[in-house]
Order: sequence, then structure tokens, then C-alpha cells
Amino acid sequence: MSLIQVQHLTFGYEGSYELIFDDVSLTLDTSFKTALIGRNARGKTTFLKLMMKEYEYQGQIIMSEDCCYFPYEVSDETMLTIDICYEIYPLLQQWELEKELHLLDLEGLDIFYRPFMTLSYGERTKVLLALLFLKKHSFLLIDEPTNHLDQKSRQIVAQYLKKQNGFLLVSHDRYFIDQCCDHIMAINPTTIEVVQGNFSSWYEDKMKKDEREMMQNKKLEKDIDKMEKSKRQKENWGHQIEKSKIGSADKGYVGHMAAKMMKRSKAIENRQMKAIEEKKKLFKDIEEYDDLKIHCLKYFQKQLISFDHFSLAYHQKVLFKDLTFTILQGERVLLKGPNGCGKSSLIRFVAGEKWKYQGQYTQGSQLKISYVPQDCSFVQGKLNNWIEKYGADQTLVKTLLRKLGFSRSHFDINLENLSQGQKKKIMLAISLATPAHLYVWDEPLNYIDIFSRMQIEKAILQFQPTLLFVEHDQFFQKNIATQIVDFEQLI
Repeated sequence: MSLIQVQHLTFGYEGSYELIFDDVSLTLDTSFKTALIGRNARGKTTFLKLMMKEYEYQGQIIMSEDCCYFPYEVSDETMLTIDICYEIYPLLQQWELEKELHLLDLEGLDIFYRPFMTLSYGERTKVLLALLFLKKHSFLLIDEPTNHLDQKSRQIVAQYLKKQNGFLLVSHDRYFIDQCCDHIMAINPTTIEVVQGNFSSWYEDKMKKDEREMMQNKKLEKDIDKMEKSKRQKENWGHQIEKSKIGSADKGYVGHMAAKMMKRSKAIENRQMKAIEEKKKLFKDIEEYDDLKIHCLKYFQKQLISFDHFSLAYHQKVLFKDLTFTILQGERVLLKGPNGCGKSSLIRFVAGEKWKYQGQYTQGSQLKISYVPQDCSFVQGKLNNWIEKYGADQTLVKTLLRKLGFSRSHFDINLENLSQGQKKKIMLAISLATPAHLYVWDEPLNYIDIFSRMQIEKAILQFQPTLLFVEHDQFFQKNIATQIVDFEQLI
């Protein structure tokens, strides 16, 4: 066990007017299995990079261990997987790697002798995680390992991490965090806190604390209103005294008394102003999450889409066959199954891509569909131009983005310079602002922070859109899906 001490950490990116961290101090035990959580663009990955000494900063980060960062950068994805493994970790013993991969439910030596680029995203993640944990005597920094992993793989990786020594993990999957972490490090608007527990216990305590502090803030507002009202009354009293001097018989005496009373009134006013300012300092900084709105349309008939003994093929390969289900008005249909079973292909087919199929497919006439793709790395250019390209309302989209944690300064940044989470939020905001009968979302929560996920869940439950989606977040599945189509039965 060792401690990482962060003292008066201050950091901001060059050219930015906003600091990411401002005089932050904390202590972190390296034996903790810690989840680092917070809004997108709040500095989670930046904090990991600072620990890796990749940026210059003010203050101190004191630690006795070296750090290792996941995911590793792969220099050439056309190389054989085994060669990449030796390049990352020259002291590697292949049998040790095979043992670790067995724990991650990845068997077979054939993956070592395939080009890394031919591995699925799930296989790549597991290989790189296994390499990470083979490096002894280092503190492990793990940045979003669950992206592109299906539900079964997430479960396997969570159980694998649970058996490891301490690490600092960035993840937005609440269930995943609950499975493998015993501490939470939360980046709040003005502070960073480290507390014992998993996400669910931390969030329950946070809600209770926020409720108490909101009540305290309301009481403070009432107290300040009373004090300011009293202050205004004293000011009016002072004005009345000044008026009383006009036309008075004994102006000298009245003037003397008025001056004396005004001096006393001023002293009282100063004490009141000081008391009001002291009260204002007691306000608690509570991060509130504004409600989102979905501009969904009602379709003129109950059934929107139906599949009957439907099979889909890509490049002469049958992805799945004999699929039968319908999408009715107000239903939220989850496509569930392992990576590579054809879920995203079906999503793209419904969104309008031309694929060869057999069986019956029926789509309602003049059905308006709003689509969010799995990969949003193509988002580029200026925000206004991008919104205009999709025909969405500029004001609505920007209002939604503000509620999802964007600052106004983000609106002027070239979109290619934004994080993957911010790009996904842009596509989600455009979708939410687009009037549609059916929303078709492919892994909409990839890279999206926990609090934005909860905002999206709340909006879906409130506005009841018809939704066809793929998502591996188990909390989201449980809260949102009204119908589940299991692709594992079609393989």
C-alpha cells in the first residue's frame, strides 16, 4: 500500500479561458479499487494524463509508484498481435499472457498470429487489459475499458478487475462500477471527493446530502430576503429623517439628532450587509441536472415497423435469420446479444441503409426516423454548420447541450477537437431536438457520463418516445426497455 498525494493542483489547457483543476488537493490509497466519475469534459482523462506526467501543471502530485495507462497506443495495427504485445511489454512471457486471457474468457492461440486490426474491439480490449495487469509494481490507470464491449464481456472484465489489486478506473457504466470498485472519486464542479463504496451507495448518499443542502439553501434564501427587506426599511427610515429637517423650527437641534440617527443607521446597515455576505458564503454548491425534452411525434397508426421471418446478409454472409417482431407506438425495443451478431446492422438497415434481406419487412408510410450511430468520430467542422446539416433547430440543440454539461465556449470549438463523449452528446442533442415518430439509437451511451445517462433515462420515461436501440448499460436496459429482442437465439 502507498499513498498518492495531490497538493494544490491547478491546470488548464493552453488557449482555454477555463481551468480544468483549480487548487485541488486530495489523498488516494493505491490499494483502493477506485472509480473516477464526473461529467464529460470535467477532467477525468486529463487527471490520468497528469498522473502520467504528460502535461505541465502547477502544484504537486506525489507518488512512490510508476503509473501504467490503459488503453495503450498501438503504433501499427497491421502488425501481428503477439508482436504488438512484445512491443508494449518486452519482458512478456507468453504463457503468462495466455493465463490472463483465460481469466478474461479469451481462448485460442490464433489471435496472437492475426493482425491486431482483425481482432474485434472486445478482443483488443481484453488483450491490452491482460498486458496491463502483467506489469507488476505499477499503479494502473484504466480509461473507459467497457466501450464496445457487449454485456457478457463487461461482466467478465468486471469480475477480472475485482480480483486485481488497486487501480483508478474511468467508467460511465454504473453496474460495471458496482461490480468491481470499492471507492468513488467524484469530480464535482469545484471539488474532488474520495469516498468509500460503489456507485450505488455513493449516489444514494449524494442524493440525501443534496436534499439536505437544498433545504439549507432555501432557508438561507428566506433569511437573506428578510435581512434585505429590513435593510430597505432602514434606508427608507433614513430618507424620512432627512425630509423631517425641512422647515423645522430648531434646525440645529434636529440636524444634530438626524446626523446622530443616520450614523447609527449606517452602522446597522453595514452590519446587515456583512451578515448578508456571510450568509451567502454558507450556500452549498449543488450540481443540478436540468430536465431534457424529446420532440417526439405521434404516428397515425399503432404499428410502425414489423419483421417476419427476416434474415439479413452482408457481403454474402448471413448475419442472422428468422427474426420476427413488431415495433408498436410507444414501445422501447432493446436489441440484445453479443458483439458481431448483427444488432448494429439491423439498426442501420432500419435507419435507411440498403442491405440484402429475406423474409418480410414492413415500415409505415411517411415514418420519420431520428438516428444516432454507434461511432461519432466523423463529427467535425463548426457546431452551427453541423446542426444545420441535420436540419435541426439551433436554439433547441444548444439548449439541450447546455443541459448536458456543455459550456458556451464549447460552441465555438472545432468539433474534431472535442472528446468522443462530447461528439456523441451533439448527435444525441440533434436527435432529441428532431421531431420523429421513431428514434433509432445504436449504443447511444458510449462515452456518455453517468449523470447525462440519468438525464436521458428520465426524459425517455417522461416523453415516452418509440425507440429501437442497442445498449449494454444494464441500468439503462432495465429502466428503459419494454420489449427485448435476443439475438443470441438467432445465431
